[in-house]
Formats: sequence, structure tokens, C-alpha cells
Amino acid sequence: MKSPIKKVYELYKNRAFEKKAREDMIGHAGVHFTWPLAGKNADAEKTEKAETKAKADAKADGEKSTGRSLPAVMIPSSFITCRSCGRRALRRRWEENYFICPTCGKYAPLGGYYRLKLILDPGSFEELDSDISADDPLGFPGYKEKIEKQEEKTGLSESVISAVGTIEGIRLVTVVLDSRFFMGSMSRAVGEKVTRAVEYADAHHLPLLIFSASGGARMQEGIYSLMQMAKTSAAIETFSEHGGLYISFLTHPTTGGVTASFATLGDITLAEPGALIGFAGPRVIEQTINRKLPKGFQRAEYLENHGFVDRIVKRSEMRDVLTDILKLHVDSAVQRTTATAGEVNA
Repeated sequence: MKSPIKKVYELYKNRAFEKKAREDMIGHAGVHFTWPLAGKNADAEKTEKAETKAKADAKADGEKSTGRSLPAVMIPSSFITCRSCGRRALRRRWEENYFICPTCGKYAPLGGYYRLKLILDPGSFEELDSDISADDPLGFPGYKEKIEKQEEKTGLSESVISAVGTIEGIRLVTVVLDSRFFMGSMSRAVGEKVTRAVEYADAHHLPLLIFSASGGARMQEGIYSLMQMAKTSAAIETFSEHGGLYISFLTHPTTGGVTASFATLGDITLAEPGALIGFAGPRVIEQTINRKLPKGFQRAEYLENHGFVDRIVKRSEMRDVLTDILKLHVDSAVQRTTATAGEVNA
């Protein structure tokens, strides 16, 4: 029987996760609203300007801001416009359709927490290494300011979320790259979080699931970002040698250094319909080889036909397909353990 304190903690933990998932949904289309100061006059405006300047100075000095203004909020819009076909539809229809355009069927990007909410059992989410965030190892001009803007815009501290959870009661480690933060590019922090998640799955003998969505290595971190390709690949290799199951789920777009490392090393490779998957882009390839590429080249359907992807999975089927794979893995693991025990007894 669970203690009351543990029940309260699990309730709080689940509420925090639900809040982040809900913010991901609002982020698809919303209005950034800042609370106005009531009864503002000339003196109030001067005071506000002085507070703004004080905040900027405190930020430059590394101090905590003590401003009185209320935090900005995101208000969800009633309609969402498809970036592919340009048609508008009610937000409710988009949500019911897993953020797939009700008109043309184009897949919109999903926030990392919202995607995890779609697949994990309620109350099972436990985030890993949430203290690791983006930094500026090379002192790249303007990079720190861009990181701060991305953090404010997305509510994320890096483009990757790693967590432990369950799907139909089967415990696993999940990693999600979120394309809203620097296009899911792989930085030093991303490589570290992915590697730690793989090592956690290896140490606890858990299946590993990684959702990839990335534009490649992050240019502002130079060699540090490129080194993550070898680092993550080595971790996956060790995990595989120890008999771990790694499911790689490719979403739009998965390109560059992520494709050239952990994204394509899965025991089972799944993909969303229409996802762009490759190293260099089609235009770069055409200019290099001076030839026209086949229709649909580097799309999930083309790669499935050529054996690179095992199966294309719709969002409505995502949890069911993952459940089937995990159950097969658990059943086979039980059979191997039983057979080994029988041989020892014999």
C-alpha cells in the first residue's frame, strides 16, 4: 500500500507533466499576452521604463530580477492554419486529429511533453536530467541571447526531453527531440542527455525509445556538437551489446548529424508519414551530383520501400504499435530467462 506522502507526490508530479503537455498544445497557435498596468500615467510609464532598465542591468550582472510585472501568458487561438495547404480549421478538430491537418493530412510538429503524454501511461512520467540545459562553450557571438529567446518562447531549457515511464505497464526510457528549440539541433547538452538516457536504460535493463526530429549538429557549438555523434553512437553500441532493445522513431525532419548517429542505429526503425529523413537536403544532393532525384526521395515512404524504415506509423496508431513491440520484447526476455534457468538446473 502506497503511503499518503507518495500519493501526494505522484499527484503533484503528474499535474506538472500535464501542465507542460498542455502548454505544448497551446504553443501550436496562440497569442502572447502581457498583462497591462492599470491606470498607467506619465509617472507610471517612467517608473516602468526604470524597472525595465533595472531588469536589463541585473540580467547583465547575473543578478535575479526583482521586477513587479506579471508574467506573460499564451492564450490558445480558436483556429489553426495549416502551413502546407493554408486552410484554417477549429483547434478542437486539430486536437482530435493529433495535430494533423483535417484538410490535407499534413503532420504538424508536436511538442516533446505532449508527445510523451500521447504514449505514456498516466502518472508514470519521471523526467531525467532536467538540470542539464543549453550553454555556450565557445562564446559564440549572439548565441547566449538566442538561447534565452528560445527558452522564453518554448519553455524548454534544451531541445531534448528524457524520461522514464510505462506503456501498458511496461517500463522504458524515452527520449524526445523537440524541433521547436533550435530545430532540434544536437548540442553538447543534447548529446549528454541522450547518452545518459541510454546508460540509464542499460543499467536498469529497460527498453529504449527515441523520437528524433532534428536539423543536425548545432553550428554555434562547433566541434563540441560534432563530437556528440561519436559519443551517442558509442553509448548505443554498448547498450546493444548488452542485449537492450532500441526503438528509433523518426519524425519530420530527421537530418544531419542526428541521422548520421543514434537516429539510424535502432533495432526497429519506425517513422511518421511524410517525414523527411536524410543527411544532406535534396537540393544539396542534386547540386552535388548534377542529377534530378527520384520523386519522394528521402521521404519516409520512399525509405520504407527501400528497406531503411521498418514501418510507417500514424499518430493514432503510435501507442498501440509501441505496445505490441514492447510486449513481444518482454515475452521473449521472459522466455530466455526461463530457458537459461532450466539449463542451470539441468
